[in-house]
Amino acid sequence: MPASGSNGPKIRVLIVDDIMETRENIKKLLYFEDDIEIVGAAANGREGIDLATQYLPDIVLMDINMPGVDGIAASEAISAQLPNVQVVMMSVQGEADYLRRSMLAGAREFLIKPFSGDELVNSIHRVYQLGATRRAAMPAPPPTMVSAVPAPPPPKGAKIIAVLGSKGGAGSSTVAVNLAVALREETKERVALIDANLEFGDVGVFLNLPNSRTIAEMTGDKVGIDEDLLDGTLASHATGIKVLLAPPRPEMAELVKPEHLKTIIEMMTKSFDFIVVDLWKSFQETTILFLDAADQIVLVSTADIPAIKNAKLFFELTDALKYPPEKTFFVLNKEDGRSGIRPKDIEASIKHPVGAVLPKDDRTTLLAINRGVPFVTAQRTTALSQAYFALARNIAQRTSVAQPTVPVPARAASR
Repeated sequence: MPASGSNGPKIRVLIVDDIMETRENIKKLLYFEDDIEIVGAAANGREGIDLATQYLPDIVLMDINMPGVDGIAASEAISAQLPNVQVVMMSVQGEADYLRRSMLAGAREFLIKPFSGDELVNSIHRVYQLGATRRAAMPAPPPTMVSAVPAPPPPKGAKIIAVLGSKGGAGSSTVAVNLAVALREETKERVALIDANLEFGDVGVFLNLPNSRTIAEMTGDKVGIDEDLLDGTLASHATGIKVLLAPPRPEMAELVKPEHLKTIIEMMTKSFDFIVVDLWKSFQETTILFLDAADQIVLVSTADIPAIKNAKLFFELTDALKYPPEKTFFVLNKEDGRSGIRPKDIEASIKHPVGAVLPKDDRTTLLAINRGVPFVTAQRTTALSQAYFALARNIAQRTSVAQPTVPVPARAASR
């Protein structure tokens, strides 16, 4: 075992915990340990698996309770794929069931929060020593095996996709949520989802995410928005997307100012490849801000006269805002052919092509909403899900060629 202060190999440690403060505290506890090196930190189980595969640490400090892929599932995956990597489970719960589940998942030790620096260091040394025999018995992988697992490519600068319904009930939130997940699945790139319905956002319900951390945490005169705050506010979902949730109460919407949103957009474009924004059906300053910034607007409508009338008005507005026609992608949602209004009739009315038709499937949609699980993952073989994957491929292809956009600061300043 490496001795403290020695020049021998260091114990490589990966931290996996969804609370940023916990990750930072662990780093501080281990800062002065000469024989321990922090090789990475992940905010959820999915990232933990990816970073473990990339960095091949000796020890993974794994929180047991995380949204999406929890510590149990992540430990099972790491133990199966990387038998030389030892897992130390961390939890605020000390019940026997948690301990049993952790051991079954492959964890070598169980730490109850809060723990002292000595407890943490001793646990790392003990687990490292227990794994030494196994590491010595197995041949070391050739260098090509380690380098064959490439680091994720850096984001190229996010493409912003603003999703807006032509009327209430058009299904824009369903489209935004499932489109974001489908984009992640189809492209394997970094995808974020912003719930910009600041008063009555439902994205958290659609994804079964707790609203303990929302965009409201990033507001206030004394709050400085930086990368750490943004990372700690974004919720991680099991599908791999990151979510910026709307405030938990309607009256808190007024706390979110356009200048906050501008800063958030600028920061997120540096960290993601796609940003899907679920917009409220209004034309307040915040809505126009997102529409201006968008590389692609997805206008969601249904085949009924009020929705079509509103869609026509929307295109008149985009003409006034000098948006190029190709910036808006028209989606006909919940289509079953019973309205008597054909897609080509809609095209003639709104003077814009129908880009995609999503079939009506009330049972699949309602079941997904009530369970808080996107149907593109839970029921991916249905015609509805396949239509969404096709939509995601179409949007990804359209945004691969930059569309001209109206600069955000200029219009916001003139309003």
